[in-house]
Amino acid sequence: MNLATILEQYGDGAILSSGGAIIGALFGFTAQRSRFCLRAAVIEFWHRQLGEKLAVWLLAFSSAVVGVQALILLGALDVSNARQLAARGSLSGALIGGLLFGAGMIMTRGCASRLLVLSANGNLRALLSGLIFAVTAQASLGGALEPLRNSISGLWTVDGGATRDLLVITGAGHWGGLLFGLGWLIFGLVVGVRSVGGAWKWVGGIGAGLSVVAAWWFSNAVARDSFAVVQVQGLTFSGPSAEWLMRVLHAPAPAIGFDFGLMPGVFLGSLIGALLGRDFKLEGFTDGYGMRRYIAGAVLMGFGSMLAGGCAVGAGVTGGSVFALTAWITLAGMWVGAGLTDRLMDHKVARVQFPNESRSEAKAP
Repeated sequence: MNLATILEQYGDGAILSSGGAIIGALFGFTAQRSRFCLRAAVIEFWHRQLGEKLAVWLLAFSSAVVGVQALILLGALDVSNARQLAARGSLSGALIGGLLFGAGMIMTRGCASRLLVLSANGNLRALLSGLIFAVTAQASLGGALEPLRNSISGLWTVDGGATRDLLVITGAGHWGGLLFGLGWLIFGLVVGVRSVGGAWKWVGGIGAGLSVVAAWWFSNAVARDSFAVVQVQGLTFSGPSAEWLMRVLHAPAPAIGFDFGLMPGVFLGSLIGALLGRDFKLEGFTDGYGMRRYIAGAVLMGFGSMLAGGCAVGAGVTGGSVFALTAWITLAGMWVGAGLTDRLMDHKVARVQFPNESRSEAKAP
């Protein structure tokens, strides 16, 4: 039985959501076991430390780039109609959104995907932050914050197609993209060898990156064999978070698809990883400052992700793997915004004015 027959028998929605759940569970499990986190990697980088967290992120990112570019060269993946490349994009939104998201993930001590993973581990700080992130993302998409998002996004735009594809702009082509990814993979392996950490650093980091590849391949396969219009996509958490919020608060609910299965899949995979690793533990806030900090950070991440067109995984890894211009600007903005916020907030304000916070929560994931 081929995929076209399965789609005809069970329907696109059921197959897409099932695939999303399986791929999400793989990402959740590997991200949990490897402690995959852009925020932690950024902090190590700006502190001039080539450590385990940076190695995990580099392995995930480079694995996604290599896997996606290899599939394209083999003719097994077509991303020309993906929204990151085909649709009109915003350079101003990518830059400002990336800066805001980077600042927010330092304040919440985790990006959107990390908050979901930590919520499944019993972290109530992450759970509250994730809910506020989803509310803000929905408000930015079609609510009170939409006019502000549209105003910033309209400042500097770029047409879709070749003008948004870095491999076309630079003339590198997909072979150049593959070699670029291999270079970063080698660097990630070198950093991994030099840093501490067990086998999950390698398996989890590469597994998280291959989850992005699997999402691209699966959605492309369904789009190719389906009679309906199916979006070719990788992994992202800003849009799905807002979608799940509307499923809870609004009827009728949106049609089910890949994102419908992704969120619970990631939660379940992370929960399994936490139980196997004995990492499940209920954690809350220690004081009022910590709570205010997390809430403010979640708002910045929610608005920034919708402004930039994706989160740390959606824009940074998924969009970066297809060399979308706006995704790379967003990723650069995240690294800069996170680095500045870490230095200004954690190194100056928290240590001087809030010593209890800096000591008690500095080690929080």
